[in-house]
Amino acid sequence: MASTSAAPPASLEGNEEVDAEKHPSGIIPTLQNIVATANMGCQLDLKAIAMQARNAEYNPKRFAAVIIRIREPKTTALIFASGKMVCTGAKSEENARTAARKYARIVQKLGFPVTFKDFKIQNIVASCDVKFPIRLEGLAYAHQMFSNYEPELFPGLIYRMRSPKIVLLIFVSGKVVLTGAKQRDEIYKAFENIYPVLNDYKKQMGPAPPGALSPADAQARVAATSRPSPSEKPPEPMRIQQ
Repeated sequence: MASTSAAPPASLEGNEEVDAEKHPSGIIPTLQNIVATANMGCQLDLKAIAMQARNAEYNPKRFAAVIIRIREPKTTALIFASGKMVCTGAKSEENARTAARKYARIVQKLGFPVTFKDFKIQNIVASCDVKFPIRLEGLAYAHQMFSNYEPELFPGLIYRMRSPKIVLLIFVSGKVVLTGAKQRDEIYKAFENIYPVLNDYKKQMGPAPPGALSPADAQARVAATSRPSPSEKPPEPMRIQQ
C-alpha cells in the first residue's frame, strides 16, 4: 500500500516554511529590510556609549542618536538619549528581534539599567520580479485612484493599495518593491492582489515585421559582407618610383 504524505512547502524563507496556498501566483516576495523599534527603559549618555562601544558613531551636530552596527545579524541601530532604539537592516522578524536584544545588551554592559521592552515591527520592505515587462502608462490610466506615474521624476509607478495598506513601486521591467507592511502576510496578500492586474498590463512583444532579420542573422550577414569573396584578389602593394 502506497504511503501518502503531505505536499512539501513551496520553499523556505529563513527558518519558516512558506505556505503555498498563500502564493497562487507562484512568486514569493523576498524580505529585504525590516525596521523595528524598542525601548530600553532608561535615559542614556550617548557620548559615553559612543566612546566605549565598538563600531559606534556619534555626531550630535548632525543627528541626535548614536549609530551602532553589528555583523550578526547584519543590522544598524539608532539609539537615542531617551532609551528608544530603531533597528534596521534585518531580513526577518526573528533577526530584527535578535539584533535589537543584542544592542540592548551592549548598552547594558556599559552600566546602564536597561530593560528590553516595547519591541515592534514598524515597516517591512520586500521585492520580487514577475519576469515580464509591464505597460505602466495603461496601468496608471486604468487605476488612477491608486496610481502615481511621473516617469520624468521617477521611473516606477507608485501604487497605493488600500487593503492591505501597502505601497508598491512597479517598474516596467517587471520588478516590484512592496513597503509599508507591519506583518509579512500583508506583503504576500498585497502582491497576490496586484499580480492579476500586472498580468492584464503585460507588454506583448509583437512579431517581427516581414523580412526583418533576427539578431543572429543580422550579425551573420554583417560578418559575411565584411569578408572578401574568393574571386577577389588582394590589392597589390603600391610601387614607388625612384
